[in-house]
Amino acid sequence: MAITILPPAPAYLEPQDDISSDDSDVDGGVDLEGDSGMRPSKRARHSSDQELVTPGEIVTDDPQWMRGHGTYVAPSTTEIVATVAGTVQRTNKLLSVRPLRARYTPEIGDLVVGRIVEVQSKRWRVDVGAPVLASLPLSAINLPGGILRKRTETDELQIRTFFSEGDLLVAEVQSLYADGSASLHTRSLKYGKLRNGVFMSVSGTGGGGGVVRSRRQVWTIDTVHGGGKVDVILGVNGYIWISKHIEVVGGDTAITRIEESVSSTVYSSQNDEIAPETRREISRIRGVIEILVQEGLRVDEDMVMKGYEAAVEVDSENQGESNAYLGGEAGKSLIRLLSAT
Repeated sequence: MAITILPPAPAYLEPQDDISSDDSDVDGGVDLEGDSGMRPSKRARHSSDQELVTPGEIVTDDPQWMRGHGTYVAPSTTEIVATVAGTVQRTNKLLSVRPLRARYTPEIGDLVVGRIVEVQSKRWRVDVGAPVLASLPLSAINLPGGILRKRTETDELQIRTFFSEGDLLVAEVQSLYADGSASLHTRSLKYGKLRNGVFMSVSGTGGGGGVVRSRRQVWTIDTVHGGGKVDVILGVNGYIWISKHIEVVGGDTAITRIEESVSSTVYSSQNDEIAPETRREISRIRGVIEILVQEGLRVDEDMVMKGYEAAVEVDSENQGESNAYLGGEAGKSLIRLLSAT
Protein backbone atom coordinates (compact mmCIF):
# COMPACT_ATOMS: atom_id res chain seq x y z
CA MET A 1 0.00 0.00 0.00
CA ALA A 2 1.47 3.33 -1.05
CA ILE A 3 2.02 6.11 1.49
CA THR A 4 0.84 9.49 0.27
CA ILE A 5 2.52 12.66 1.58
CA LEU A 6 0.36 15.68 0.92
CA PRO A 7 1.90 19.16 0.70
CA PRO A 8 0.61 21.68 3.25
CA ALA A 9 -2.37 23.62 1.90
CA PRO A 10 -2.58 27.38 2.53
CA ALA A 11 -5.35 28.48 4.82
CA TYR A 12 -8.34 29.92 2.97
CA LEU A 13 -8.95 33.57 3.78
CA GLU A 14 -12.40 35.04 3.35
CA PRO A 15 -12.31 38.18 1.17
CA GLN A 16 -13.10 41.28 3.18
CA ASP A 17 -15.68 43.78 2.08
CA ASP A 18 -13.27 46.69 2.32
CA ILE A 19 -10.75 44.90 0.08
CA SER A 20 -13.31 44.24 -2.63
CA SER A 21 -14.50 47.80 -2.47
CA ASP A 22 -10.94 49.15 -2.73
CA ASP A 23 -10.10 46.95 -5.73
CA SER A 24 -13.47 47.14 -7.44
CA ASP A 25 -12.03 49.45 -10.08
CA VAL A 26 -9.45 46.86 -11.15
CA ASP A 27 -10.98 44.35 -13.57
CA GLY A 28 -14.19 44.59 -11.58
CA GLY A 29 -13.01 42.33 -8.75
CA VAL A 30 -10.29 41.40 -6.30
CA ASP A 31 -6.76 40.82 -7.64
CA LEU A 32 -5.59 38.16 -5.19
CA GLU A 33 -2.33 37.45 -7.01
CA GLY A 34 -1.39 41.10 -6.99
CA ASP A 35 -1.92 41.34 -3.24
CA SER A 36 1.28 40.75 -1.29
CA GLY A 37 -0.48 39.14 1.64
CA MET A 38 -2.34 36.36 -0.16
CA ARG A 39 -1.01 34.54 -3.20
CA PRO A 40 -2.75 31.18 -3.47
CA SER A 41 -2.02 30.83 -7.17
CA LYS A 42 1.71 31.28 -6.67
CA ARG A 43 1.72 28.78 -3.84
CA ALA A 44 -0.15 26.33 -6.03
CA ARG A 45 2.44 26.65 -8.79
CA HIS A 46 5.25 26.18 -6.29
CA SER A 47 3.69 23.06 -4.79
CA SER A 48 3.19 21.50 -8.21
CA ASP A 49 6.81 22.20 -9.19
CA GLN A 50 8.00 20.52 -5.99
CA GLU A 51 5.41 17.74 -5.95
CA LEU A 52 6.67 15.01 -3.65
CA VAL A 53 5.83 11.38 -4.39
CA THR A 54 6.66 8.08 -2.72
CA PRO A 55 7.27 4.60 -4.19
CA GLY A 56 4.02 3.06 -5.44
CA GLU A 57 2.18 6.36 -5.68
CA ILE A 58 0.31 7.11 -8.92
CA VAL A 59 1.77 10.25 -10.46
CA THR A 60 -0.74 10.55 -13.30
CA ASP A 61 -3.12 8.47 -15.41
CA ASP A 62 -3.13 10.85 -18.36
CA PRO A 63 -2.01 8.87 -21.46
CA GLN A 64 -0.36 11.92 -23.03
CA TRP A 65 2.62 11.64 -20.65
CA MET A 66 5.65 9.43 -21.32
CA ARG A 67 7.37 7.70 -18.43
CA GLY A 68 10.93 8.66 -17.54
CA HIS A 69 13.47 7.71 -14.87
CA GLY A 70 12.02 6.79 -11.52
CA THR A 71 8.64 5.68 -12.89
CA TYR A 72 6.92 2.74 -14.55
CA VAL A 73 3.59 2.16 -16.30
CA ALA A 74 1.17 -0.09 -14.42
CA PRO A 75 0.10 -3.19 -16.41
CA SER A 76 -3.10 -2.86 -18.48
CA THR A 77 -3.47 0.81 -17.51
CA THR A 78 -2.14 4.22 -18.44
CA GLU A 79 -1.11 5.01 -14.87
CA ILE A 80 2.46 6.19 -14.33
CA VAL A 81 3.67 5.04 -10.91
CA ALA A 82 6.69 6.32 -8.98
CA THR A 83 9.42 3.84 -8.09
CA VAL A 84 11.45 6.15 -5.84
CA ALA A 85 10.75 8.89 -3.31
CA GLY A 86 11.45 12.25 -4.86
CA THR A 87 10.16 15.25 -6.74
CA VAL A 88 8.23 15.10 -10.00
CA GLN A 89 10.04 16.58 -13.01
CA ARG A 90 8.15 17.41 -16.21
CA THR A 91 10.06 18.04 -19.43
CA ASN A 92 7.69 18.66 -22.30
CA LYS A 93 5.67 15.41 -22.26
CA LEU A 94 8.29 13.39 -20.37
CA LEU A 95 7.52 12.74 -16.71
CA SER A 96 10.19 11.50 -14.33
CA VAL A 97 10.86 11.39 -10.59
CA ARG A 98 14.13 12.81 -9.34
CA PRO A 99 15.14 10.96 -6.15
CA LEU A 100 15.73 12.95 -2.99
CA ARG A 101 18.92 11.01 -2.38
CA ALA A 102 20.77 8.91 -4.92
CA ARG A 103 24.07 7.13 -5.33
CA TYR A 104 26.77 8.73 -7.43
CA THR A 105 26.92 7.72 -11.09
CA PRO A 106 30.55 7.96 -12.33
CA GLU A 107 31.38 9.73 -15.57
CA ILE A 108 34.75 9.87 -17.33
CA GLY A 109 36.70 12.95 -16.28
CA ASP A 110 34.98 13.41 -12.92
CA LEU A 111 37.12 14.49 -10.01
CA VAL A 112 36.21 12.35 -6.99
CA VAL A 113 37.28 11.98 -3.39
CA GLY A 114 37.35 8.39 -2.17
CA ARG A 115 38.41 6.13 0.67
CA ILE A 116 40.47 2.94 0.29
CA VAL A 117 38.44 -0.01 1.54
CA GLU A 118 40.42 -2.97 0.18
CA VAL A 119 43.99 -3.61 -0.96
CA GLN A 120 44.49 -6.31 -3.58
CA SER A 121 47.61 -7.57 -5.31
CA LYS A 122 47.61 -5.10 -8.21
CA ARG A 123 44.95 -2.57 -7.34
CA TRP A 124 43.00 -0.81 -4.61
CA ARG A 125 39.22 -0.85 -4.19
CA VAL A 126 37.90 2.65 -3.49
CA ASP A 127 34.59 3.80 -2.07
CA VAL A 128 33.44 6.82 -4.10
CA GLY A 129 29.77 6.71 -3.14
CA ALA A 130 28.76 4.76 -6.26
CA PRO A 131 26.72 1.52 -6.26
CA VAL A 132 29.92 -0.41 -7.10
CA LEU A 133 33.39 0.12 -5.64
CA ALA A 134 35.84 1.86 -7.95
CA SER A 135 39.30 0.47 -8.67
CA LEU A 136 42.67 2.19 -8.67
CA PRO A 137 45.26 0.06 -10.52
CA LEU A 138 48.85 0.04 -9.34
CA SER A 139 49.86 1.11 -12.86
CA ALA A 140 47.68 4.26 -12.58
CA ILE A 141 49.70 5.95 -9.82
CA ASN A 142 53.07 7.68 -9.78
CA LEU A 143 55.94 5.89 -8.05
CA PRO A 144 58.11 7.84 -5.56
CA GLY A 145 61.02 9.48 -7.29
CA GLY A 146 59.16 9.89 -10.55
CA ILE A 147 60.20 6.53 -11.93
CA LEU A 148 58.45 5.55 -15.16
CA ARG A 149 58.68 1.80 -15.57
CA LYS A 150 56.62 -1.35 -15.62
CA ARG A 151 55.32 -2.39 -12.22
CA THR A 152 57.11 -5.43 -10.80
CA GLU A 153 56.46 -7.97 -8.06
CA THR A 154 58.47 -5.77 -5.70
CA ASP A 155 56.00 -2.93 -6.25
CA GLU A 156 53.13 -5.31 -5.57
CA LEU A 157 54.73 -6.34 -2.26
CA GLN A 158 55.09 -2.68 -1.31
CA ILE A 159 51.58 -1.72 -2.39
CA ARG A 160 50.53 -0.82 1.16
CA THR A 161 53.30 1.77 1.40
CA PHE A 162 51.40 3.85 -1.16
CA PHE A 163 47.81 3.47 0.02
CA SER A 164 46.34 1.33 2.79
CA GLU A 165 42.84 0.74 4.16
CA GLY A 166 41.20 3.91 5.40
CA ASP A 167 43.37 6.33 3.41
CA LEU A 168 41.60 9.20 1.65
CA LEU A 169 42.57 10.23 -1.86
CA VAL A 170 41.49 12.49 -4.69
CA ALA A 171 41.52 11.00 -8.17
CA GLU A 172 40.01 11.30 -11.62
CA VAL A 173 37.71 8.82 -13.31
CA GLN A 174 39.70 7.41 -16.24
CA SER A 175 37.33 4.80 -17.65
CA LEU A 176 34.16 2.85 -16.92
CA TYR A 177 33.60 -0.90 -16.87
CA ALA A 178 30.56 -2.77 -18.14
CA ASP A 179 29.13 -3.16 -14.62
CA GLY A 180 29.20 0.63 -14.10
CA SER A 181 32.27 0.67 -11.85
CA ALA A 182 34.95 3.29 -12.42
CA SER A 183 38.69 3.00 -12.96
CA LEU A 184 40.64 5.85 -11.32
CA HIS A 185 44.07 7.36 -11.77
CA THR A 186 46.27 9.75 -9.76
CA ARG A 187 48.91 10.65 -12.36
CA SER A 188 49.13 14.33 -11.37
CA LEU A 189 50.29 16.38 -8.41
CA LYS A 190 46.70 17.60 -8.12
CA TYR A 191 45.69 14.06 -7.16
CA GLY A 192 46.91 11.61 -4.56
CA LYS A 193 46.70 10.98 -0.81
CA LEU A 194 44.89 13.55 1.33
CA ARG A 195 46.09 14.85 4.68
CA ASN A 196 46.13 18.00 6.87
CA GLY A 197 42.39 18.49 6.65
CA VAL A 198 38.85 17.39 7.37
CA PHE A 199 36.56 15.12 5.37
CA MET A 200 32.83 15.65 4.96
CA SER A 201 30.13 13.91 2.98
CA VAL A 202 27.09 15.80 1.76
CA SER A 203 23.80 14.51 0.46
CA GLY A 204 21.87 16.07 -2.38
CA THR A 205 23.18 14.14 -5.35
CA GLY A 206 19.53 13.53 -6.22
CA GLY A 207 16.71 16.06 -5.97
CA GLY A 208 18.17 18.52 -3.49
CA GLY A 209 21.25 20.68 -3.58
CA GLY A 210 24.75 19.30 -3.31
CA VAL A 211 28.00 19.28 -5.24
CA VAL A 212 27.54 19.99 -8.94
CA ARG A 213 29.95 19.67 -11.85
CA SER A 214 31.55 23.04 -12.44
CA ARG A 215 34.55 24.67 -14.05
CA ARG A 216 36.78 24.17 -11.01
CA GLN A 217 36.41 21.52 -8.34
CA VAL A 218 39.69 22.40 -6.56
CA TRP A 219 40.74 25.88 -5.49
CA THR A 220 42.48 27.77 -2.68
CA ILE A 221 40.83 30.30 -0.37
CA ASP A 222 42.81 33.15 1.20
CA THR A 223 41.17 33.10 4.61
CA VAL A 224 40.92 35.94 7.13
CA HIS A 225 42.04 36.37 10.74
CA GLY A 226 45.47 34.86 10.07
CA GLY A 227 44.12 31.55 8.84
CA GLY A 228 46.37 31.51 5.79
CA LYS A 229 45.44 29.57 2.67
CA VAL A 230 42.95 26.70 2.73
CA ASP A 231 42.39 24.19 -0.07
CA VAL A 232 38.87 23.03 -0.92
CA ILE A 233 38.25 19.89 -2.99
CA LEU A 234 34.65 19.32 -4.07
CA GLY A 235 34.31 15.75 -5.26
CA VAL A 236 31.54 15.32 -7.80
CA ASN A 237 30.50 12.25 -5.81
CA GLY A 238 29.53 14.42 -2.82
CA TYR A 239 32.72 13.81 -0.82
CA ILE A 240 34.52 17.01 0.18
CA TRP A 241 37.99 17.65 1.57
CA ILE A 242 39.01 20.93 3.27
CA SER A 243 42.66 21.19 4.24
CA LYS A 244 45.60 23.43 4.98
CA HIS A 245 47.33 24.59 1.80
CA ILE A 246 50.71 23.01 1.12
CA GLU A 247 52.98 24.55 -1.47
CA VAL A 248 54.03 21.90 -4.01
CA VAL A 249 57.36 22.23 -5.75
CA GLY A 250 56.88 22.05 -9.48
CA GLY A 251 53.28 23.26 -9.56
CA ASP A 252 51.12 21.21 -11.90
CA THR A 253 54.00 19.59 -13.73
CA ALA A 254 54.38 15.84 -13.91
CA ILE A 255 55.80 14.12 -10.87
CA THR A 256 58.66 12.72 -12.97
CA ARG A 257 60.33 16.15 -12.94
CA ILE A 258 60.57 16.34 -9.16
CA GLU A 259 63.41 15.03 -7.06
CA GLU A 260 62.96 11.94 -4.96
CA SER A 261 63.30 13.86 -1.70
CA VAL A 262 60.21 15.86 -2.60
CA SER A 263 58.09 13.09 -4.08
CA SER A 264 58.62 10.83 -1.08
CA THR A 265 56.17 13.00 0.89
CA VAL A 266 53.37 12.35 -1.59
CA TYR A 267 52.40 9.09 0.13
CA SER A 268 53.11 10.25 3.67
CA SER A 269 50.33 9.73 6.22
CA GLN A 270 51.81 12.14 8.77
CA ASN A 271 49.88 15.37 9.19
CA ASP A 272 51.70 18.68 9.54
CA GLU A 273 51.20 21.11 12.39
CA ILE A 274 48.06 23.19 11.78
CA ALA A 275 47.67 26.53 13.54
CA PRO A 276 44.49 27.21 15.56
CA GLU A 277 43.62 30.09 13.21
CA THR A 278 43.72 27.75 10.21
CA ARG A 279 41.62 25.16 12.03
CA ARG A 280 39.02 27.84 12.79
CA GLU A 281 38.75 28.89 9.14
CA ILE A 282 38.53 25.26 7.99
CA SER A 283 35.65 24.83 10.43
CA ARG A 284 34.00 28.00 9.09
CA ILE A 285 34.16 26.76 5.49
CA ARG A 286 32.74 23.41 6.58
CA GLY A 287 29.85 25.19 8.30
CA VAL A 288 29.14 27.20 5.16
CA ILE A 289 28.91 24.05 3.04
CA GLU A 290 26.61 22.40 5.58
CA ILE A 291 24.23 25.37 5.44
CA LEU A 292 24.24 25.33 1.63
CA VAL A 293 23.23 21.67 1.67
CA GLN A 294 20.56 22.21 4.33
CA GLU A 295 19.02 24.99 2.26
CA GLY A 296 19.03 22.84 -0.88
CA LEU A 297 21.48 25.11 -2.70
CA ARG A 298 24.16 23.97 -5.12
CA VAL A 299 27.68 23.53 -3.77
CA ASP A 300 30.30 24.92 -6.14
CA GLU A 301 33.13 27.43 -6.04
CA ASP A 302 30.91 30.46 -6.55
CA MET A 303 28.41 29.57 -3.80
CA VAL A 304 31.09 28.49 -1.32
CA MET A 305 32.99 31.75 -1.81
CA LYS A 306 29.82 33.82 -1.42
CA GLY A 307 28.91 31.84 1.68
CA TYR A 308 32.38 32.27 3.18
CA GLU A 309 32.35 36.03 2.58
CA ALA A 310 28.91 36.23 4.15
CA ALA A 311 30.09 34.16 7.13
CA VAL A 312 33.04 36.51 7.65
CA GLU A 313 30.65 39.48 7.49
CA VAL A 314 28.38 37.88 10.09
CA ASP A 315 31.40 37.19 12.29
CA SER A 316 32.59 40.79 12.01
CA GLU A 317 29.24 42.01 13.32
CA ASN A 318 29.80 40.12 16.57
CA GLN A 319 31.65 42.07 19.20
CA GLY A 320 34.49 40.10 20.69
CA GLU A 321 36.63 37.14 19.64
CA SER A 322 36.18 35.60 16.20
CA ASN A 323 33.93 32.53 16.19
CA ALA A 324 33.47 30.03 13.35
CA TYR A 325 30.19 28.67 14.74
CA LEU A 326 27.37 29.16 12.22
CA GLY A 327 24.42 27.85 14.20
CA GLY A 328 21.52 29.72 15.75
CA GLU A 329 21.27 33.41 14.92
CA ALA A 330 24.58 33.38 13.04
CA GLY A 331 23.23 30.70 10.68
CA LYS A 332 20.00 32.64 10.13
CA SER A 333 21.97 35.80 9.34
CA LEU A 334 24.11 33.87 6.87
CA ILE A 335 21.01 32.50 5.12
CA ARG A 336 19.57 36.01 4.84
CA LEU A 337 22.79 37.32 3.30
CA LEU A 338 22.90 34.43 0.83
CA SER A 339 19.28 35.01 -0.14
CA ALA A 340 20.01 38.68 -0.79
CA THR A 341 22.83 37.92 -3.27
